Amino acid sequence: MGAAVKRKEDPRLITGTSSYVGDLALPGMHYVAFVRSPHAHARVKRIDASAALGRPGVFKVVTGSDIRKLCAPVPLVSGGEGGGGDASANLGRKHYPLSVDRVRHVGEAVAAVIARSEGIAVDAADDVVVDWEPLPAVTDPFAAMDKGAPQLHDDAPNNIEHQNTIRAGDPDGVFAKAKRVVKQRMVSQRLCGVPLEGRATLAAPDPTSGGLIVWATNQAPHGLRNDLATALSMPQNLIRVIAPEVGGGFGVKFGCYPEDAVVAALARLYRMPLRWTETRIEHMMATTHGRAQVTDLEAAVEDDGTITALRMRVTADIGAYPVFTFIPDLTLSMGVGVYKVANIDLQSTCVFTNSTSVAAYRGAGRPEAAYYLERLIDVIAAELSRTPEEVRRKNFIPPSAFPYAAPTGQNYDSGEYDRALTKALELAGYPKLRAEQQERLRRNDRKLLGIGMSCYVEMCGFGPFESAVVRVEPGGTVTAYTGTSAHGQGHETAFSQVLADHLGVPFDKIVVRHGDTLNTPMGNGTGGSRSLVVGGSAILGAALKVQAKARRLAAHMLEAAADDVVFTDGRYQVKGVPDKALMLEAIAARAYGEGLPDGIESGLEATEFFRPPALVYPFGAHIAVVEADRETGRVTVRSFISVDDCGVRISPTLVAGQVHGGLAQGIAQALLEELVYGADGQLLTGTLMDYAVPHADDLPSFVTDQTVTPSPRNPMGAKGIGEAATIGATPAIVNAVVDALRPFGVRHLDMPLRPERVWQVLKGR
Repeated sequence: MGAAVKRKEDPRLITGTSSYVGDLALPGMHYVAFVRSPHAHARVKRIDASAALGRPGVFKVVTGSDIRKLCAPVPLVSGGEGGGGDASANLGRKHYPLSVDRVRHVGEAVAAVIARSEGIAVDAADDVVVDWEPLPAVTDPFAAMDKGAPQLHDDAPNNIEHQNTIRAGDPDGVFAKAKRVVKQRMVSQRLCGVPLEGRATLAAPDPTSGGLIVWATNQAPHGLRNDLATALSMPQNLIRVIAPEVGGGFGVKFGCYPEDAVVAALARLYRMPLRWTETRIEHMMATTHGRAQVTDLEAAVEDDGTITALRMRVTADIGAYPVFTFIPDLTLSMGVGVYKVANIDLQSTCVFTNSTSVAAYRGAGRPEAAYYLERLIDVIAAELSRTPEEVRRKNFIPPSAFPYAAPTGQNYDSGEYDRALTKALELAGYPKLRAEQQERLRRNDRKLLGIGMSCYVEMCGFGPFESAVVRVEPGGTVTAYTGTSAHGQGHETAFSQVLADHLGVPFDKIVVRHGDTLNTPMGNGTGGSRSLVVGGSAILGAALKVQAKARRLAAHMLEAAADDVVFTDGRYQVKGVPDKALMLEAIAARAYGEGLPDGIESGLEATEFFRPPALVYPFGAHIAVVEADRETGRVTVRSFISVDDCGVRISPTLVAGQVHGGLAQGIAQALLEELVYGADGQLLTGTLMDYAVPHADDLPSFVTDQTVTPSPRNPMGAKGIGEAATIGATPAIVNAVVDALRPFGVRHLDMPLRPERVWQVLKGR
């Protein structure tokens, strides 16, 4: 633990020898393609499949009226980052996996074609003729709440799905007496997940059980199994879900999608293997989106920069259907960030619009909160003519306050926010950067220099539990099964490091298995930066149980008292007698052999369900240095410094990878990415020709460092890192760009800060 070892997963991943859902083929397998709505809002009057059925190779065309006999409505409110939503509140807002009567966003599926090949299925789907009755659509959440706006769901007046409020202290009284109130509206734009691998589902009859085997690109296989069992009215033990290699998820591969339910239901009905593989265009318009919030902020501030009260009004566009509608609630939960603000009035409003549903995307509510707060701090600093680092330090929660009961109801475990900021500023060479910035302005340099910073804290390590089985095989090797499900993070590597240290088995003699509901105990999957904190703690707990049994067996074999045998330096030895010791291999052989003493069962394995006592709260400080070209508006990231505190680091290599990937996604939101709908509900950025993901040369080589503040809430002292860099990066970049443009009177600029937007500001347009 703590060693920078090479990732176990990489040889198979980088040589292409892994198997993804799209690689799988079964005898007699047919393919599914979906007929999708070209309208944002329309009634489905009649579906004519005669031309499609006449195409050679087409087996069936299934419509919503067919599927409603086989499957319950979706989306099923399912656990994801932070838990599930309120299913009872959304009973009237579901739809069948092939929609019946009405569609509410472009790309909603109304029919499925089953054919002998994927190409035939796709062509036949184009042959299906749907008689549509277009209805008025609304894509702006504020317009959706207006009187007379098109109603998406009859039981959601004004298209409001739910509202949430967090209040503490006396915000109204403080604002009434405040010397100064700083206000700003901010937008966290709609984003697309864009994992390397799109979604895919393969379902086949299971001849052993009479049920189904489902291969799926999913972050929580047990959750998908349970959701499918509910949708199909099947016992859970008759559905086996396997998530093989999953090529990235970022939150968009949670839950049961309509396509999953359709493929599973039809495979069960027709007793044949069926596979659907998402196209990139389907991904853009039918896989859940992220962010999509507009927020109005107000801060009551003193002349010295002290924030005495905070108001936040989050208007969240959740799209057409309720999936993970608690994401804006997480934004409120982190509504004070790293700052000690006692008086708060925070509110979120979730609004239905004729667009793809919005759900979890890397960070899920926490990047939005950090962006609002860190931009607000810079706005306050500019208004008070103070430096941004001064205002931050004035308001930091001090180390002496931990564990800190935030007014939002969160209970922060540990933190030293100023230490992280100070280290980041030192690594950046902050005074020299400010001097260079002034020199460029003096000489009227074409390229403006901007320096931005952000300090973040996030909540992660969600429960309710995670599971592990650790088994020492008779030959002394170790197999571990985890309820988490990797999609690129390196679970096999990190968990092997934990096991090697606590069992005395070589790192390369350990196999970690995951993603199969048949052989892994019930688990909650991967999301919310929970895998190491919760899943790793379960692995550690199971390993310690195995170690304890191995010590008892070693005591029997060494003819010593059980209390006298200790595990040290990878061996099981008699205390104080180094020569009297055994390796795990010898103990395992005895565990599965004859002659065990009374009171010790055969075998050498253990199961652990780790239930975290509370969340953990990683934090950090980021510094961005950008150049903005006066003539073109192009922003270049010159350097980026990331100091992240994720507690004790089990695998530095994996931490670095998570930070690099997170920074890329956070910077991309700031500068490039945005999903845009037209007023008619048509997706204007529906391909990767229109939706700008970063290229390698858009990003610098990152400077990464750390502080280490252990968490007391798990046995390793670890905190999450998977989302941290995404949370800190976006506000740092935007603060840097606005800092560069401040001489031109710029107070705030909404993302993405593409060249056109920056150029228009520079030219006064």
